[in-house]
Amino acid sequence: MSVCSRSRPVFDDAGAGTVLAVGLAGVVVLVGLVLGALGAATMGRTAAQSAADLAALAAADVLALEAVLGADPHGGAGRACERARSVAARNGTVVEECSVEGAGVVVVRVVREQAVGAARAAARAGPAR
Repeated sequence: MSVCSRSRPVFDDAGAGTVLAVGLAGVVVLVGLVLGALGAATMGRTAAQSAADLAALAAADVLALEAVLGADPHGGAGRACERARSVAARNGTVVEECSVEGAGVVVVRVVREQAVGAARAAARAGPAR
């Protein structure tokens, strides 16, 4: 009969703290990445809304100026939307839709592409209803 002697018990938990610490660090990193992505999405949405607001105001300004100068009312919509596209591009967005709703009111919808997805926003500018 041979007797096997062991210096350590079979169910030793040495090193379990290291595994637990690595797992906890992984969870903390994952939570940080999720919060970073949410922050980036929120900032993208805010930037898209600012660009939509500025584009709508610029387009409404063109319509108001043309109304004062007595320019062609049908050509004003095209010039106003072109101005909205220009302002939106300078703010890192693309105009998806631009429409003139009579009496100098402009509605602009923009999209901003980013790593976490597309951020969309809309704005309306012109005289009060």
